[in-house]
Amino acid sequence: MKKAVILLSGGLDSATTLAIAQNDGFTPYGLTFSYGQRHQFEIGASQKIAEACNLTDHIITEIDLRAFGGSALTDDIDVPKDRSESTMGGSIPVTYVPARNTIFLSFALAWAEVLQSNDIFLGVNSMDYSGYPDCRPEYIQSFQAMANLATKAGVDGDQSITIHTPLISMTKGEIIKKGLALGVDYSLTHSCYDPDKAGNACGRCDSCCIRLKGFQEAGTADPINYT
Repeated sequence: MKKAVILLSGGLDSATTLAIAQNDGFTPYGLTFSYGQRHQFEIGASQKIAEACNLTDHIITEIDLRAFGGSALTDDIDVPKDRSESTMGGSIPVTYVPARNTIFLSFALAWAEVLQSNDIFLGVNSMDYSGYPDCRPEYIQSFQAMANLATKAGVDGDQSITIHTPLISMTKGEIIKKGLALGVDYSLTHSCYDPDKAGNACGRCDSCCIRLKGFQEAGTADPINYT
């Protein structure tokens, strides 16, 4: 079985991506970031998912992106609530964390080289798109090209490095259906940008709204708690 680094946020998409990687015959190594995000409950969710899926290894890496701020997730900026779908897709939202996926993928690339792995899995999605520029297919293609230029593995390796994004052209409803078919326990996941002190989802931020819409499309109830 081939080794693969999985970016595991603790959210719905990353849990589904992990299940797909395992189903495709990869041995997954989970990588989670504590980057100063206000929704710290997702880190605990990633640990629960890693344990449930019997990961060979799961690393939680600390990066202080609050040092830069610039996002409602890493700064003292209100998280937008109750936005319409058209508004969500109209511009890059304040919940965008500058260069986050570039930073995360760089760490994943470094670990993949150490593991002698050519495969990295990332649960980005461009269909139910909330305006993040680093979730687009052209970004992933560009990073993959850079990875094969910038690493020893890319230059001397027997195979090129591949960034797998199995969810990128799926709707949230399709993602949930796929995950349920693979046995994903969505009660372990956390998606909310602004949970209460008990970790209950707000049900009103962009992430919650997209998630709830996905479960409605999938014809099943969301198993997590909302305020």
